[in-house]
Amino acid sequence: MPTPRVSIDKQSPAVYKQLVAVSAAAKQAAEDAGLDRRLVELVNVRCSQINGCAFCLSLHHEAAVVAGVTEQQIAVLPAWREAPLLFDDQQRAALDLAESATELPSTEDADCAYERAADILDAAQISAVTWVAVAINAFNRVSIMSRFNVHPRE
Repeated sequence: MPTPRVSIDKQSPAVYKQLVAVSAAAKQAAEDAGLDRRLVELVNVRCSQINGCAFCLSLHHEAAVVAGVTEQQIAVLPAWREAPLLFDDQQRAALDLAESATELPSTEDADCAYERAADILDAAQISAVTWVAVAINAFNRVSIMSRFNVHPRE
């Protein structure tokens, strides 16, 4: 049996509340930059896939569907580069940038991802996508470290 974990959101609620505020501000920045909710949720799901966060995947899969992301897009999201007809240029640029923010590749690889994103996204959109990725990556770590449970949906 694994060692029980401290639920850091409950142990340090003020810190968690600030993380929720950062996430809300990132989503608002995305909206203000003209990025739609589908793109934000694709970023949330993709970063959560990379990090292996079951709790956030469950939560954001549902949010993505509500936002209008198709089940087919979600199904092939780990291989989005191989499905160019399912993702528009803006989504592809955002996914590339979000993966770079999640995996923290070498400087050269990060520069390439940034340059590809900058060909499609403006400065406000680059900033917003990066903040959305930063926020979901933080939530992934909170969920994983606290071992948040995923409950079956009815």
